[in-house]
Amino acid sequence: MPEEARVFLDDPDALAALTHPMRTRLLTHLMAEGPTTASQAARAVGDTPSNSSYHLRILAKFGWVRPDTSADGRERPWRALVTGFTIDLCADPESPAGRNALALTAMTVQQSQQEVREALADFRSLGPDWQRASSYGSYTLRVTPDELAGLTEQIDALLRPYLAATREERPKGSALAGVALQAYPRKDGS
Repeated sequence: MPEEARVFLDDPDALAALTHPMRTRLLTHLMAEGPTTASQAARAVGDTPSNSSYHLRILAKFGWVRPDTSADGRERPWRALVTGFTIDLCADPESPAGRNALALTAMTVQQSQQEVREALADFRSLGPDWQRASSYGSYTLRVTPDELAGLTEQIDALLRPYLAATREERPKGSALAGVALQAYPRKDGS
């Protein structure tokens, strides 16, 4: 298994750079699939090769990706150098880092919700095994802040061995699957 390379993001410029949806899509694609050319990545994320190249160069500026060597020397694949990010949501919301952390989180949640809508729209086209494996749950818990933090840490620990970015083996029948978790206090609860 490749070594995990999670990065703590607190630089306002780095956070701002990732708030572009195409950049997060490209980085996620590279983390999941491995080295990919700009043209291949563009097809995977629904972009043009020239636009993908531009965004890959921005990602490289912050050290998240780099050009990789190719077997024939003609193609120019890109490789992810990170496997994920940690963001400080407790940063001062009036600071550039705090504003950009919230903006990046909001965009990530929006992308996740869009992926869920697309998955539901395509649900009937899935095979029965993938239909049974799919899950859409929502829970209202009564917890303390420490309990909620502990619970999300436990869930993270359960998911981490399956991360596409660090899992070298590809078991027969496996595919990329999206799992999203949002944990927050509800306004209507006491």
